[in-house]
Amino acid sequence: MYDLVIRNGKVVDGSGAPAYEADVAVNGSRIVKIGKITEAARSEVDAAGKVVTPGFIDPHTHFDAQLLWDGCAKPALSHGVTTIVSGNCSLSLAPLKAKHRMKLVGMFNQIEEMPLKAFKEGVVWDWETFTDYITRIRKGLAINVAPLVGHSVIRLWVMNDAAMERTATDAEIAEMQGVLRECLDAGAVGLSTSYVDMDERLQPVPSRYADSREVDALASVLGEYGRVLQIVPEFYDADLTIARLDQLAELSLKYNIPTTFSPLFVNADNVDAVERVMKRVDEQFDRGARVWPQVQTRPIDISFSFAVPSLLFMRMPTWYRIIRFGTPAEIMAAFSDPDNRPKLVQEASALGPLWPTLIFRHAATKANQKYIGQTLGEIAKARGTTAVDAMIDLSLEEELDAHFLSSGMGHNDDKAVGDLLRHPRVHIGASDGGAHILSFSTYGDTGYLFSHFVRDLESMSLESAVKKITSDTAAIWGIPQRGLLQEGYVADIAVFDAATIERGEEKFVNDVPGDGYRYVRDSHGVDTVIVGGGIAWTAKDGYKDACGEVLPGADVKNKVAA
Repeated sequence: MYDLVIRNGKVVDGSGAPAYEADVAVNGSRIVKIGKITEAARSEVDAAGKVVTPGFIDPHTHFDAQLLWDGCAKPALSHGVTTIVSGNCSLSLAPLKAKHRMKLVGMFNQIEEMPLKAFKEGVVWDWETFTDYITRIRKGLAINVAPLVGHSVIRLWVMNDAAMERTATDAEIAEMQGVLRECLDAGAVGLSTSYVDMDERLQPVPSRYADSREVDALASVLGEYGRVLQIVPEFYDADLTIARLDQLAELSLKYNIPTTFSPLFVNADNVDAVERVMKRVDEQFDRGARVWPQVQTRPIDISFSFAVPSLLFMRMPTWYRIIRFGTPAEIMAAFSDPDNRPKLVQEASALGPLWPTLIFRHAATKANQKYIGQTLGEIAKARGTTAVDAMIDLSLEEELDAHFLSSGMGHNDDKAVGDLLRHPRVHIGASDGGAHILSFSTYGDTGYLFSHFVRDLESMSLESAVKKITSDTAAIWGIPQRGLLQEGYVADIAVFDAATIERGEEKFVNDVPGDGYRYVRDSHGVDTVIVGGGIAWTAKDGYKDACGEVLPGADVKNKVAA
């Protein structure tokens, strides 16, 4: 008797091969048979009319803190995601000395827009080393986690405050190499670094003080393990991005490691730039380097309120200084000041076409409910004012709890994005799951891939889209025995209806520690999600077993995935 049989489904095995009808049998955590199965099972899933695929792998998330209070990484698991890569952008929660905890929290708040109160009320700080952090997140884990270690925290561990001031000495670099080895032995899948991010003081994060000697030395350690180097390049400038990917290519060739950079967006004003970047990616792959650009599926939509700082205002120094460093009372006072307000309106004129298009999406007061769903342009006309003044007035009336949406800011040219996603050297990812929780919903990118690019536009086949987010991702990250439906492989499996799978509408929910809110999207069309042979989520019953693992573990040292 098998432990689990998935019957009557259309198997899309992750290899890119055509779909076929078959049953899938599981014993323990492994797939043991694919074909016609007549034997009984302790548990069965009827997949008639549905697709059976490997579980999806999300290579760019920031669930590091959420895993401490939610081992399911909700709602990622319900979207068919069975493995997440955390610790991106030079930031991980370990290794971390107690004296640096608030420093790291400040960086997560500034860079990833994660609320300070969620850390205060949702995190019990009972670890310092990477090993202890891994032990901590294993409790109640229902999703697989392939954690990166952050370059910025390694620098803090070794250099203390000097990590934020200068390059490292040879002795400090050697010590960082030792710390990185300890993290890789504990289960880290690689190292992440950043060349753009700013800390809570609006100063460069520690990784940005590293010179090429330091990065080379750390890459040499990754070479000992065959692990990944992930970076955030100066994505706003094509020349700088190309210089960084050339740097990655040299490290990839020198140390035989996979490298990846994120994000890469294609907008109306940078099509030529993206083409240049991709041309260089192809040239470097032709040399034998592995430099994978990460591209998200969804358009860029940003929500904001003035109750929390938003990166949308980074280009407006007066606004950003007020909302980044002011208390709610100070922000409201600045907005109400008759001498200050004209300065704010004038500075906002630099983005003049943006403001009338913003959608008013949330209000706490009854009086302003009538405006929900309207643009600021429409509201301003009704009130006899300007769009910027309407935004300020609504924010004051709602005591800063007025929410606005800037929809389709970029990455929304279907043909250009579809061409990019299909590119054989593009790594589909960059969801940012777990971060920016009040700016946009970082969930449902896979549903959008299948609904929009596979089903609606037919710009990708079902088989090729599945391959992109399963076996391709497993191969890039060196995650063994996952990403394929194949006998002997780990049973991470998604069952969904190809005709109905999609991401739900963004909704505002109160499920963050500290009585906090975030935007999420429910899954549609996903029926069952299996992690390590256990049913972890079903559309009927919701979240079930805690059956996730931390991947890949110390046993993969010196074993580079094919």
